Amino acid sequence: MSAAPSKHARRGRQSPRILLVGAGGIGGVVGSLVSGGEAELDVLTTNSTIATALQERGFRLRGDDAGRGGKPDAVLSVPPETHDYDWVLLAVQPPQVEQAARSVLPALGPHGKLVCFQNGLCEERVARLVGPDRVVGGVVAWGASMVEPGVYERTSSGGFSLGVLPGGDDSRLSELARVLEVVGPVTITQNLIGVRWSKLAINCAVSTLGTLAGERLGSILRLRFVRRLALEIVSEVVQVARAEGVRLEKVAGTVDLAWLSLSPEERRKASVSLATKHTLMLAVGARYRRMRSSMLAAVERGREPAVDFLNGEVVERAERHGISVPVNARARELVWAVAKGERRSRRKLLRELWETTRPTVVPA
Repeated sequence: MSAAPSKHARRGRQSPRILLVGAGGIGGVVGSLVSGGEAELDVLTTNSTIATALQERGFRLRGDDAGRGGKPDAVLSVPPETHDYDWVLLAVQPPQVEQAARSVLPALGPHGKLVCFQNGLCEERVARLVGPDRVVGGVVAWGASMVEPGVYERTSSGGFSLGVLPGGDDSRLSELARVLEVVGPVTITQNLIGVRWSKLAINCAVSTLGTLAGERLGSILRLRFVRRLALEIVSEVVQVARAEGVRLEKVAGTVDLAWLSLSPEERRKASVSLATKHTLMLAVGARYRRMRSSMLAAVERGREPAVDFLNGEVVERAERHGISVPVNARARELVWAVAKGERRSRRKLLRELWETTRPTVVPA
């Protein structure tokens, strides 16, 4: 029996052809909802268990998206060399993004582009391989987890910000936005770097602290000293971003990181403004209360943590500018200690982080 024609063939060339690389939490939700739309979507995954689940049952969603899962047109285990994909969505973890980008270049059509969904500043890394004109940044403002192979659940709501690096081509962003709107609201930004750095500041705090604690974010941000650690991490990132000449954008359109960053006075003593910033961090914890750090999941699976793409990126750039970022530096060291099995991930690691950096900060 011959195979049924693909959506691409049935609906004509106006239907975009998409390759999704990686089917973890974010990739799974994106693939599930996009595959139910007009686009033709193929999935590339090297995980045979996930591949089998997607081939047999397609994507399945739980929670608020239950019942919306679609089935990919094809599930691939090796990168194709078809030269005809309009969009390649990179949904692998940051440590794998450069290798993934290299491997799928032969799949891109003449005007095809790579889309980076990773946290960190991965667009710059991928652009060094393929040029800025072929790279799009997709900043994800929501969380998701893979419950079991092929089964996914969103852990927080939100959408995407799409943009390009200086020198990039933004002429087709509206086309990509139409594809992704089935997942969540899409904003096209003219300041991708500013959006990325703002998200980096939040990730350096909540993702890394969640990895050290081994818990969901909502529970640890109820602790005052953890909120203070998060504020210190964000403040260090903001300082480095300013040195880099970055104009930060508000997170989710509301959180002004320049305001959230601690002033010298707030570091010395309690104040109304410091209390207000603690309250805002509580709100962040409430919004992402169900979110579990993807970096923690990677560590638990014995994979390389993305900490060098988060706190490590800040530490390295800070060194270039002669800026001290002790909390980010120590947090990076502790995550690597956990990843290497030298310590267990638990709350006392957070306390250790606080105690070892307290000479540079005042009590919470």
